[in-house]
Amino acid sequence: MDQLALLFVLLLGAVVSVPVGDRFGLPAPVLMTLLGIVLALLDFVPNVDIPPDLILPALLPPLLYAAVRRTSWRQFAANKRPIFLLAVALVFVTTVVVAVVAGAIVPGLPVAAAVALGALVAPPDPVAATAVAGQLGLPRRLVSILEGEGLFNDVTAIVLYHVAIAAAVSGTFSLPGAALDFLLSAVVALVIGVALGWGANKLMDLLGDPTLQIGLTLLVPYASYVLAEELHGSGVLAVLTTALFLAEYSTDADDVMTRLAGHTFWDVVDTLVTGVAFGLIGLELHNAIRTAEGHWGEMLGWAGTVVLVVVLVRLAWLLPATWLTQRLHAKRDYDEDIPTSWRETVVMWWSGMRGVASVALALAIPLKMDDGSPFPNRDEIIFIAFGVIMATLVLQGLTLPFLVRKLGVRPDVDSEKEFEKGLAIRAAKAAKRRLKEIEEVEELPEELSEQLLRRAFDIGLRISPELGDDERREAHEQRARRIRRVRRIQAEMMSAARHEVLSARSEPGADPEIVDRVLRHLDVRSLR
Repeated sequence: MDQLALLFVLLLGAVVSVPVGDRFGLPAPVLMTLLGIVLALLDFVPNVDIPPDLILPALLPPLLYAAVRRTSWRQFAANKRPIFLLAVALVFVTTVVVAVVAGAIVPGLPVAAAVALGALVAPPDPVAATAVAGQLGLPRRLVSILEGEGLFNDVTAIVLYHVAIAAAVSGTFSLPGAALDFLLSAVVALVIGVALGWGANKLMDLLGDPTLQIGLTLLVPYASYVLAEELHGSGVLAVLTTALFLAEYSTDADDVMTRLAGHTFWDVVDTLVTGVAFGLIGLELHNAIRTAEGHWGEMLGWAGTVVLVVVLVRLAWLLPATWLTQRLHAKRDYDEDIPTSWRETVVMWWSGMRGVASVALALAIPLKMDDGSPFPNRDEIIFIAFGVIMATLVLQGLTLPFLVRKLGVRPDVDSEKEFEKGLAIRAAKAAKRRLKEIEEVEELPEELSEQLLRRAFDIGLRISPELGDDERREAHEQRARRIRRVRRIQAEMMSAARHEVLSARSEPGADPEIVDRVLRHLDVRSLR
């Protein structure tokens, strides 16, 4: 098997793992990691030949962009305090505690190298968190916090990692200089993110064509990441800023085709890239196995200790942080999402799985120092890092569904329905207002006006059937049944038409381009 065949296997696994995961109630990223582990143990499967410094630039931009599309800037702003406590403060605390413990148990481990280890195992993976949280049907407030934490904690961890590696390689460290680098990295990333977001938004308006616009959205995250990294900014923060800008300002309510096609396209990209990323995590297991040859017992003990530290620090941080936030909520009316019970706090704690960023940072540790000597304890750091990744991703990922069911944590259906009902009312009122504005400038027959008014109300009922009273709901149901029957018959008619047009594609003298154009017209009509 060569590298190309291995990539095909990972892509196929990414597609198959989704229905398999749904069938058995297991997260698809965890299944892909297990597939990668199995492949890594097979003799005929080649070692992955990807430069470590290309893993993050190749995989992280599209994953971050796809995740941001499911949220909004205002949601992040509303949850800025919980996100700060988890994505910044907790990453710092985890880094420090891991560095102290690792320095105490691993002989000869320098402080800077210990901090690098702490930084690379500190951030929970944004892709694993969002994939698992979405599949388990957790309350939206927990999903929002986990998404915010996962998206922003890589920013903090990667900057800390680079500062620690620079100090370890050069042998010098300046706290004011590190703080200045951290600040400049964030400023550069924000400027580039906003600038590229604004430029991409203007370019989309000029392109006009949905195919070109969606293609541009695939290029923009990479451009944002690479440009920020070239200018010594945070590539992760730049991608997040660009994605949030486009999500906020590039949405045209009437551009239905671009929105539908864009969602489908990014669902496909998200599925495939996520599968490949977590498959690579399992495949890289051979690196950890190779580094442990000769002293398995000792290195397993170190890895187990650091795993315990990482898991317990998260719990020790979440319990008082959640209690404090709940107390502040009791005193003031804050519009932010927080866990409302100890059960939700436990689920948040067990959702701290490590993943792609930790693997890439571990493998990117340089081989040599500036003076030409080997990087201190590089093999030990890589083995411990993979121990943390495998333990949190596989163990926590496989047991989290059971824990959620056991604790009885479920989505807040009532509040979601209430919010949906409010949106339905707003949509119906907006349609009625627009109808009234049209009636002021156009003379409509009374029968047509009444029919359009009923349709305006039906817009709200389609979104939230509980909107109307019993009589109206019954009338709506009767109309809906008639419409479903008509649509079923129309669907069969359109199907016959598509089959007839498609059969013409293989006829002698038929122009495939014209056939495809007619077929595309029928497909668009079928969506209406």
